[in-house]
Amino acid sequence: MKATLRLFKQLFVLVCLFGYGRQACAQTKYAQVDRQMKEFCRLATEANIAFTLPEGFKEIAPVNNEDVAYDYGITLPGQEFEVWFEIKPYKQVTKYYANADSAYINIAKEQVSVFSADNAYFTRNLDERILTQYNADAGKSYLVNLSDSPVTRHYKYALVITLQKDHTGTIMAICLTNDKGPEFFKYIDKARNCIKFK
Repeated sequence: MKATLRLFKQLFVLVCLFGYGRQACAQTKYAQVDRQMKEFCRLATEANIAFTLPEGFKEIAPVNNEDVAYDYGITLPGQEFEVWFEIKPYKQVTKYYANADSAYINIAKEQVSVFSADNAYFTRNLDERILTQYNADAGKSYLVNLSDSPVTRHYKYALVITLQKDHTGTIMAICLTNDKGPEFFKYIDKARNCIKFK
């Protein structure tokens, strides 16, 4: 009887420790996302950008390594689809680029060169209707075949979208998927109104 009681107590202690450990890990993950969101909001405010988490999406932990560093990321649970955002306020852009109002092109090309599996991608200028929707002055999109890499979480394809507003800042959104069929563009459509210049 004493041996059974002792075994029960040990099991109880292990269950409690496991529960506290999981809670501590969850708190660390939430703290990381909270810090990410605070910094993202600070940059958005500085660049005069409005952001609303789209319905059905949830935040994901930041991606930060020597090749990729994004300010904020979201995913559509249950789907192989993520969107990573990077915001560059005008003051920040002027530190690195001589012509800050056309820097969005170089920012995107630099990222595409890191991502591209074969350095082949499809690019196009965003039309005036789309620019008006985001209150932007210029923009481009790049459809890229990705290298199989942990940097891109082993996704196969990305749609890189850059938007720029004169003397305000730049938005880069990376939409990642393993299937660039119609579902990919439906998911993009669900997230398309979440960010824009004010």
